[in-house]
Amino acid sequence: MRTVQYREALREAMVEEMRKDETVFLMGEEVAEYNGAYKVSQGMLDEFGPKRVIDTPIAELGFAGIAVGAAMNGLRPIVEFMTWNFALLASDQIINSAAKMLQMSGGQYSCPIVFRGGNGPAGQLAATHSQSFESFYAHVPGLKVVTPSNPYDAKGLLKSAIRDNDPVLIMESEKMYGDKGEIPEGEYLIPIGKAEVKKKGDHITIVSFGKILKVVQEAVDVLEKEGVSCEVIDLRSVRPIDYDCLVESIKKTNRCVVVEESWPLASISGEIAFHLQRYAFDYLDAPVMRVMQADTPFAFSKVLIEEALPSVKRIIDAVKSSLYVR
Repeated sequence: MRTVQYREALREAMVEEMRKDETVFLMGEEVAEYNGAYKVSQGMLDEFGPKRVIDTPIAELGFAGIAVGAAMNGLRPIVEFMTWNFALLASDQIINSAAKMLQMSGGQYSCPIVFRGGNGPAGQLAATHSQSFESFYAHVPGLKVVTPSNPYDAKGLLKSAIRDNDPVLIMESEKMYGDKGEIPEGEYLIPIGKAEVKKKGDHITIVSFGKILKVVQEAVDVLEKEGVSCEVIDLRSVRPIDYDCLVESIKKTNRCVVVEESWPLASISGEIAFHLQRYAFDYLDAPVMRVMQADTPFAFSKVLIEEALPSVKRIIDAVKSSLYVR
């Protein structure tokens, strides 16, 4: 095992797949000459040249459409958006072309494409640059939505995404690119749609994904000292969701808190709550609890940011409420 940064794990995944398969290429804003806005693609232009590491204009709708056309014609594009906030402009190509192409063509055209970039709040970036889009795209049939929370998962899931014949969206975060973690020396893949039990426990199940898992872990450390045994599940992907993993955990703990860095309405946590009450109702000893971002556009003020986001205190309060203790 060796220790790498999150950005390095992503880079290794892309480099390894591009060395194996000449149909794989990277395109996006500042990915080539500048080595990537967050240095994820550092050095890739030198190795693969400008035909496979391509700088694009600031025109997300345009280059997303070019990538979809390339995927339909036998290539495997990796599209980097500087942030998923900018990719709203490309949502027409993602939702109306990439996601629907296989069905609309009667199976004649697949769309093996990866869209990836920074997602969610990342400090004082204000309302238009701090949105979480997992549930937005998970709503769409034909897409897969992946949320790696650590370098190990980032590499293994991205490699699987590049090899997948469907469009896959990778939700990263500016605040994770410098995170460090261990990865194996050799090649490995992580299947899309398979959750991971990060920690086994007996009293309650906490479900989450992405960078907010770091806050979850802080809360769990406090709860463990108070004698609360928490089972922590990292979804890894939110379309598809590993429902079987969740149900099996609830059969043991009988309680659930879902922590999500997004707005409450039409959220991943709402889908999980419905599924558990439908398929694990007899095992639940308390309602499924949610800890979400406040239902308001994100603020620039540090004080309001702290109030809006899921916090250690709010997670602990939700767990204790589910356990009927104070």
